Amino acid sequence: MLNDVLSNVKRVYKRVRPLVLTVLGLGFVLLSLSKADSTTTFLQFTMIGIAIGAVYALAATGVVLTYTTTGIFNFAHGAVGMIATMTFWKLSVSLGWPTPLAALVVLGVMAPAMALLLEVLFRRFRDADVSTTIVLTIAVTVLCIGLAQKLFGADVKNLPFLFGDRYVEIFDARISYDNVFQVLLAVVVAIGLRVLLFRSRAGTAMRAVVDNPNLAALNGASPVATARLSWLLGTELAVVAGILFGAGKPLEAVTLTFFVVNAYGAAVFGKLKSLPLTFAGGIVLSLVEQWGKTFTFPKTAWPIEFLSANRWIHIGNALPGLFLFFALLALPQARLTVGRVVGRRSPRAPSLIPSLVGAGAFLAAMALVIEVLPTQYSVDAIRAMVIATLMLSLVVLTGFSGQVSLAQYVFFAIGAWMMGRTFNGDSVVGMVLAGVVAVPVGAIVALPALRLQGLYLALVTFGFAALAQDLIIGDESLFGATAAEVGRLQVAGFSFESDQRFFLLCSVVFALFAVLVVAVKRGSLGRRLGALRDSPAACATLGLDIRRLKLLVFCMSAFIAGVAGSLFGGLQSVVSAESVTKEQNIILFLFAVVGGVTTATGALLGGILFSLFPLIESKWPEYAGVPFVVVAVVAVGLGRQPNGLAGILFDRFERVRRPRRADAGAAAAPSGDGVVREPGPGPATITKEAASAVPA
Repeated sequence: MLNDVLSNVKRVYKRVRPLVLTVLGLGFVLLSLSKADSTTTFLQFTMIGIAIGAVYALAATGVVLTYTTTGIFNFAHGAVGMIATMTFWKLSVSLGWPTPLAALVVLGVMAPAMALLLEVLFRRFRDADVSTTIVLTIAVTVLCIGLAQKLFGADVKNLPFLFGDRYVEIFDARISYDNVFQVLLAVVVAIGLRVLLFRSRAGTAMRAVVDNPNLAALNGASPVATARLSWLLGTELAVVAGILFGAGKPLEAVTLTFFVVNAYGAAVFGKLKSLPLTFAGGIVLSLVEQWGKTFTFPKTAWPIEFLSANRWIHIGNALPGLFLFFALLALPQARLTVGRVVGRRSPRAPSLIPSLVGAGAFLAAMALVIEVLPTQYSVDAIRAMVIATLMLSLVVLTGFSGQVSLAQYVFFAIGAWMMGRTFNGDSVVGMVLAGVVAVPVGAIVALPALRLQGLYLALVTFGFAALAQDLIIGDESLFGATAAEVGRLQVAGFSFESDQRFFLLCSVVFALFAVLVVAVKRGSLGRRLGALRDSPAACATLGLDIRRLKLLVFCMSAFIAGVAGSLFGGLQSVVSAESVTKEQNIILFLFAVVGGVTTATGALLGGILFSLFPLIESKWPEYAGVPFVVVAVVAVGLGRQPNGLAGILFDRFERVRRPRRADAGAAAAPSGDGVVREPGPGPATITKEAASAVPA
């Protein structure tokens, strides 16, 4: 047994030895360039980095376990740990339970219960597309945040250290008992997982399911039991990581939920399948992060402003996002899948005249709404229209082409900044420039999309949003030192300063973009984007330039988001980095899908729902968190409905406008060419044999 463990350790060390040597060399280079005055300081923060890296490794291991055996990347991993940590605080601090007893209840009762609920919830979505699973896990995240705010309140809680203020000294460096426990526990978990996976029947079944689930089922391995065990282990690791990370820190629901973002880089470093590399990635990430945050660069002032000390601080804060971003770029290029191509049914795009008539009717309705709406709700109405315009950028990108993006708020923030920095922040030219400046950033985000797709594309866009939070949005030249002041539009002496006029302006912008988006879907570009969404392999076979198509749709999406950002600046008057955080990208994607990410009507519904959050929390604080729960439940209930609430409305309208025919036989009567066709518009199915007959 001991010999096996030692041989496995040697094997893992040979794989990560170049990485270890590189990291150690980097550490000593940083030490020589920093203001650290002794090796003790370097050792102090190195040990802290190893301890925090152990927590990242535990969290990332849970993500990898559930993903490899169920095919679902659990974005709610941190949220599960958050709500369990909040419960641990409630029992041990608020109610005064002994710490061991509180930990036993949370780990032995609450964690298994949550694991079983997650397994039951996601069982029927195992073979669903990536967008569906992402939305469902985001919905669970929002649900946990809402429950935490409702059950524990919005106030920050203070969780004490698990072992008090005791510490040990290693070469004059003080390390807390909690840090030592984190490292020891990570080692025990690593050895335990190794034994489980390679020395037990359950572990053999788990590895068999990873390699070939169908063959494993034929040989007697139960996929349900294996998935249940994976969810159980993953949830336990999420809870342990949450408690360890929260110990000694103030607990806040959103912050504690998204601490696991740092663990995503470690999971990707292990290619979402290798546990040893995942552990190594967690340690490396934490070490680099601690060195970047701890030391102030350089010792002397640099003559170039780009290399100033403050800029180095931002780079240090952005290291987790950089780690995730570049770890994803290092992955092999995604292969184009071949086989059956199943088109997704979406509401029919109206022609130009009905689109213009609908836009006119919409503007007339909005003019009536703003007249009868009480003045105190005007700001909420403006916010709904601004976010609806932002969601139109996701309609083009995700709804039409199937490209998942969790970085729309980056374009949004750049548009707000550009509007405030040009032409006094109240010019039409500034609004156009807000969209134009966002286009190059959209092209940069599109570059990884040229070689990645599905889950990896969602992660790399979120990684870009994380690093942009510090390197772009948090920079002093944009929002870091002083917030950007943004005015409201003035055209030929006519001012939109009042809330009522500005709401009408936002409605006009939304209507114009909605007509444009519908025109795109109706035209040849929309058909090419739909083909890209349904099957990139078929597109490549038919001669379509997939790279150019992806680049174009990302740039279009960035332009719409940038213009929406200029309107957001007019709404806020002053825009700061705190108003456009990376976490909002995840919430935005959820609301876009719930409203209906395939239609402009869905974007409007999503914007209205999104604006209700601050309204309810400000008017009825006793119901704080309830909207999160409601939206999460609706998202889970929609399940495989790709058109969201708008799709349900369109289906109801279609049934009223076209009632079912009483004679089913007449509905399936032969057409003029003698071919029997099924009634109604259904999803198109194209086989590989028929694909070659489709003109490019």
